[in-house]
Amino acid sequence: MKALLALHYLPCLEYFTIVLSAKKIIIEKHEQYIKQSYRNRCFINTANGLLKLVVPITAKHSKALVCDVKVDKNGNWQNNHWRAISSAYGKSPFFDHYADDLHHILFKGHHFLYDLNMDLLSFCLQNLQNPISLTESTSYQKMPQNDITDLRSVISAKNPHSERDYYVPVPYLQVFGNKFVPNLSFIDLLFCEGPNAIQIIRSSIKGGLNK
Repeated sequence: MKALLALHYLPCLEYFTIVLSAKKIIIEKHEQYIKQSYRNRCFINTANGLLKLVVPITAKHSKALVCDVKVDKNGNWQNNHWRAISSAYGKSPFFDHYADDLHHILFKGHHFLYDLNMDLLSFCLQNLQNPISLTESTSYQKMPQNDITDLRSVISAKNPHSERDYYVPVPYLQVFGNKFVPNLSFIDLLFCEGPNAIQIIRSSIKGGLNK
């Protein structure tokens, strides 16, 4: 099964259950940018509970293609994100193993959100240690070919994962709290479980792509 996906910022675990279920992943490069979506935000677990990290973008993007959306460099979002990430996961078992590579990507100075997200997705996939066929779309197709499952806007930050059929939470030991928080950014799982992350994601696949 081929799956057509939007490119998210440090994607959630649900995203990766789809990635591992599909034989081929096509990243949508030519859609119009959608505001208030996972395309520029993620959620992590902190001592004060759930925290949303948002990458700021420059103002004029009402009809821009996602590949043309620029990161707003006027603020200190990289410092803010890194401070939050290091505070949340600095004491996690595998933080030191992966932190330098993630820090390098965040502070690389990307001009475009798409390029930032692609580098971060590559970081995640590399540390999943699972070969995945990944390509980019060459043009926007409102109705993709019949052999492609269109999931570009299925994973929504506005609706819980329980409303969809791709991810079932499999608890693992998190840094904070006695109650497991599901479907956070992949980095929550990576910093907590390290090489075992792929086994957790495989166990979290609900099977929606295969129904």
